[in-house]
Amino acid sequence: MSLGPEPDYTFANFLPGQNAGLLAHLDALRMSAPPVFVWGGPGSGKTHLLRALAERWQSGGAQVGWYDAQTPLPWELPAQPSLLLMDDCEQFDPGQQHAAFALFVEAATQGLAVVASGSAPPVDLALREDLRTRLAWGPTFALQPLAEHEVRAVLRREADRRGIALSDEVMDYLLTRFARDLKHLMRLLDQLDEFALASKRAVTVPLLRQMLSDAQSPPDNP
Repeated sequence: MSLGPEPDYTFANFLPGQNAGLLAHLDALRMSAPPVFVWGGPGSGKTHLLRALAERWQSGGAQVGWYDAQTPLPWELPAQPSLLLMDDCEQFDPGQQHAAFALFVEAATQGLAVVASGSAPPVDLALREDLRTRLAWGPTFALQPLAEHEVRAVLRREADRRGIALSDEVMDYLLTRFARDLKHLMRLLDQLDEFALASKRAVTVPLLRQMLSDAQSPPDNP
C-alpha cells in the first residue's frame, strides 16, 4: 500500500490535453441524457474521469451507482439513484453483462444518466450484443493520449503532492524506459516512494535502478 496520501479523483486534477470536449460534455451531463461511453487504453484516465464524475454528482447530493468487474452480484440500484457508472466493461463476466443490461433497462425507465468505459469502442468489445447496443446508444468519446510534456506535468504534480523530490534525471529515466501509461507510471511512483522511505534515501536514478533490480531478483532460498 502506498505510504503517500491517496489521490483525489477530480476534474480539477485531470489534465485534459486534447480531451476538453469530453470534459465539457461530462460537465454538462444531466439526468435523462443519452448514455455516454468513454474508451481508451490502459492508464488513459477512464477510471479517473468516472470517479471524478461520481464525486461531482455526490457532492451535489445525487445517489451514484458504481459497477465494475470487482462489484459482486447482484447489482442493485442505490436508493433514489441519479447516475450509474460502469467501468472497464470489457472485463464483465457473463453474469455481470446480464446485470449491466438490466441496469440499462432500469436507467431508460427511470431517466437515469449512465456513463460507461472500456478499452475499445462498444462495437469492438467481446460482450453480448444487446449490451454492446446499449453502450453505443449515445455519444462515444476516445480518450486522446497526453503529450510528453503533459505526462511530465502529471508526474511532477503527483510527486509534489506526495512530497517527493523528483529530479529531471529521474523523470527522464522513467519516460525513456517505460510506456507512457499513467496508471503504470503512478504505480512506479508509489513503489519508489515506499522504497525511498524504507531505504531512508533520496529519490535518485541509482535508487530507482536498485528498486527495479530488487523486484526482478528471485527470492533467496530459505
